[in-house]
Amino acid sequence: MLKQVTPLVLIAAVTACSSPVDRRQANDGDEYINAVVEPALIIPDGLNTPVYSKEYEIPSIGSKSDVKLVGKMLDIRPPLQVLPMAEGTHVEEGSDNIKIVVESIDNDIDLKKELYDVLQSYLASRSIAVLSEDYDNGLIETDWLESKEVIDSNLWGSDEVYLLRQRYQFHVDVRPHGRSGNISIDLIDHEESFDGEQQDIVLSGEDKRRYTIDMLNNAVAYMSVKRAQSIKAKRIKESLGIDVAVVKGSEPDVEAEEFVQSYWLADAPFKRTWERLRIVLPELGFEIIDMDIGKGLYYVNVNDDSGFWSSLWNEKDLPIDEGSYRLILKESGESTELYLHSADDQPLDNAVVEAVYEGLAELMREDRKVR
Repeated sequence: MLKQVTPLVLIAAVTACSSPVDRRQANDGDEYINAVVEPALIIPDGLNTPVYSKEYEIPSIGSKSDVKLVGKMLDIRPPLQVLPMAEGTHVEEGSDNIKIVVESIDNDIDLKKELYDVLQSYLASRSIAVLSEDYDNGLIETDWLESKEVIDSNLWGSDEVYLLRQRYQFHVDVRPHGRSGNISIDLIDHEESFDGEQQDIVLSGEDKRRYTIDMLNNAVAYMSVKRAQSIKAKRIKESLGIDVAVVKGSEPDVEAEEFVQSYWLADAPFKRTWERLRIVLPELGFEIIDMDIGKGLYYVNVNDDSGFWSSLWNEKDLPIDEGSYRLILKESGESTELYLHSADDQPLDNAVVEAVYEGLAELMREDRKVR
């Protein structure tokens, strides 16, 4: 039965008659291997040897060159380049496999799980079946990937199709500290057939590299999109306001001589509260002099200049005397406790802590624009 085709397909059928193997070779460019070496010009006695130009002289073959790469054995395709497009990635190249080094971009996310999940999601997005997987050893082995290409389209019969089938293995390896790892890829099976007839193809090391680079570049491009989405989602989350409550203490008891300090309780984990305070404290009127996240400690000053800058954001004056202070953060489950001390690490009066609370809470709960 006659096929219905468009003129564009007819043109493609005429021009696209080369197989993937043909495209790696020069068109009629291997005739030089059959060339006969002409003998050197014989100069009769009494005549001078002419001066030959060296402009087109072919250099000698180097000691490390493969002398078999001539004619149809020479691959004329330009080399593929590994593209570490995802945030926090760079390249390490091996002999038969390609390795992408990946750095953690979020300490709250398990790097191995992130990489493993990204690879599974990428394969699913391309409808590539997984033949086997081993999370503990970080291995994902794909089923056969098939790529068909019509080499010769026949209007009255079946098309001649070139079929490429491959299987890959991804390996995810994360260092014990969990801050960096790598993804490597190997081509473990390769088959080619033309019009149903199996082709006897022996892949060179460079052939394997081309296929693995192409596959890994696609996976890393997918990771780039996922990481960009994750970074934006984190920024949006961090831009949301944090509710802060004041937990009132008690003044010294004359008989028991006890003092319970008032403190602020932020409804957010330690790290998020810490990062928000870096923005809020200067706006509130505290000048940050130093900080130690390991100890959960901000060293701050209050002076006329800090009061001026805080007035740009706050209409109220900061109800605290000029001087140096310490703001101490302590984890409390999913919340964070904030204690305001003097420069010599003594708790401030509860009245001062409770008076500062109003301005602090207002700035902490504001949603910020995502940049």
